[in-house]
Amino acid sequence: MSEAKPDYMHAGWPEVQVTNRLAVVTGGARGIGRAIVEAMIRERYRVVALDYSIGDDALAFAREVNEKAAIFKATALSFDKLDVTDSSAVQASIDKLVAEHGRLDVLVNNAGITRDGLLLRMSEADWDAVLTTNLKGVFNMTKAAIKPMMSQKHGKIINIASVVGITGNAGQANYSASKAGVIGFTKSIAKEIASRGITVNAVAPGFIETDMTAKLNEAQRAAMLAQVPMKRVGTPTDVARAVGFLASEAADYITGQVIVVDGGMTM
Repeated sequence: MSEAKPDYMHAGWPEVQVTNRLAVVTGGARGIGRAIVEAMIRERYRVVALDYSIGDDALAFAREVNEKAAIFKATALSFDKLDVTDSSAVQASIDKLVAEHGRLDVLVNNAGITRDGLLLRMSEADWDAVLTTNLKGVFNMTKAAIKPMMSQKHGKIINIASVVGITGNAGQANYSASKAGVIGFTKSIAKEIASRGITVNAVAPGFIETDMTAKLNEAQRAAMLAQVPMKRVGTPTDVARAVGFLASEAADYITGQVIVVDGGMTM
C-alpha cells in the first residue's frame, strides 16, 4: 500500500485564506509532517516547515499553496532546512522567524527518525541518533520557541509522540524510549508554562501509513492490523486532524494531554 496522499492532492486547494498567525512544523517535508502543514494552513496559519532534507515535491507543494494564498499577496507556506539536533542553528532559526513575522503562535515538533533493532544488536550510534533527534530535538525547539511565546503570553506547542512510547515495542527500544521521553517532557513543560498562556500537548499516532511503515512485509502488516479494532491503517491526515484541533481555539483550555490516534489499538 502506498503512502496516503494529503487532501490537497485529491480535491485541490480552494483559495487559501491565512491570517498573520505563524505555525512552525519540524519534519514538515513529507508524510505526517506534510499533512500537519496542510492542517495548519486549513486552520489559517502561515506555516514555516523545517526539515533536514527538502525535496522537489515539497517545494512544488509550497508553490501551489502560495499561488492560491489570498492575503496581501503573503506567503502562506515556506520550507527551510534545519537540523533540530543543532541547538545553535535552532535558536538562530527561531530568532530569524520571529524577527520576520513578529510572533510565533504554534510549534509542532514532528521531526523524528528510527533505527530499529533488538537491543542485543543495537549499536550505541543507533541509540544516540534516535534519542538525539527525537528527544533532544524537541528540547531544542521548545526551549527556543517558549521565549517569544512567553513574551506574547500565548502559544501552542504540539509534540508528536507514538503509541510505542506508551506500550513499548520489541525491536524499538530506542524509538520507544525517545517517544516516552517526549510524553514526559510534554507533561512537565505544560506544568511549567501554563500560567503564561501556553498550552503543551502531544499526539501519539498508532499504525499510520508512512514511509516507515511502508517498509513492513505482509506478515508484519497483518500482525499490526490484527491489533487495530478499526481494522484499517491510519493515514497522515488522521494524525494531522488531531494536531489541527489542538492548534485551534477549541483546544485553548487543554494542556498536558496525550491524544492517541490509533484506531483503538491501545485501548
